[in-house]
Amino acid sequence: MKKTKTIIQDLFIIKQDIFNDQRGTFMESWNHYKCESHNLNSNFTQDNVSISHKNVIRGLHFQDKPYQQLKLVRVLQGSVLDVVVDLRKSSKTFGKYFTIELSSINNLMLWIPPGCAHGFKSNENNTIFYYKCTEKYKPGHEKTIKWNDTELNINWGIKNPKISEKDANGISFDHYKNEII
Repeated sequence: MKKTKTIIQDLFIIKQDIFNDQRGTFMESWNHYKCESHNLNSNFTQDNVSISHKNVIRGLHFQDKPYQQLKLVRVLQGSVLDVVVDLRKSSKTFGKYFTIELSSINNLMLWIPPGCAHGFKSNENNTIFYYKCTEKYKPGHEKTIKWNDTELNINWGIKNPKISEKDANGISFDHYKNEII
């Protein structure tokens, strides 16, 4: 397993060891002890799967205190443009975002720290996105920052994605900055 730093504090790219032979491929999708040996400690409580059509954007989602979630995300089939925004006001990287392609070909994962918003754009039909998270889903504490927020200015590579009503009605990053959370 390899852990790589990103421009966001405590956000890491994880590359699992993959073993190929004449039968196919094998890899551990999650190993608590290997993560612990890389100082990636967690108490995952829930796994989620979404299946998306091409050009769907989901996000930018987060839960506020005290229900912030650590997430470990990956793509099982297809590919996505994955986006993480640092919402931790005390962080050196507050307001910065990071993008990466996650796919079933590159088998990369992202370790997303609590206090970050997360979203992705599906690049292919039937993209299967899998994530582990800490803290249970709390609808009253879930929030969304608009995917096309002008201050964040994220390049999603698409002008008219398919989005949910909830995501279309997200708050601006400016609104978030001025909220007391």
